[in-house]
Amino acid sequence: QVQLVESGGGLVQPGGSLRLSCVASGLTLDNYYIGWFRQVPGKEREGVSCISPRDGSTWYADSVRGRFTFSRTNAKNTMYLQMNSLKPEDTAVYYCAVDGNGCQVGYYYPMDYWGEGTLVTVSS
Repeated sequence: QVQLVESGGGLVQPGGSLRLSCVASGLTLDNYYIGWFRQVPGKEREGVSCISPRDGSTWYADSVRGRFTFSRTNAKNTMYLQMNSLKPEDTAVYYCAVDGNGCQVGYYYPMDYWGEGTLVTVSS
């Protein structure tokens, strides 16, 4: 049974940082496309960042490039999203996800497995 469990969300002031974690069980992350997505009420879930299993390449949505860093630790089967210079518009529920075939940023992509999400609120 595949499980993805996120942690690390919370309230942070504009300009601050947070690191999200996602621990996977039931599969090995480096064999799959992995991604972070986010969703705000009334809007479609959108991809923030993805990593390819083929060569480890990483890509980001334009809105977060240069501020967010996506990484994984194979030994711990865990993925991370380091978020710096946070803005109020980054406020959302963040989800980690895994897929056998692909991943996309900037819009919704039907990943095979999803975590339950962790809320990030950027506000003064």
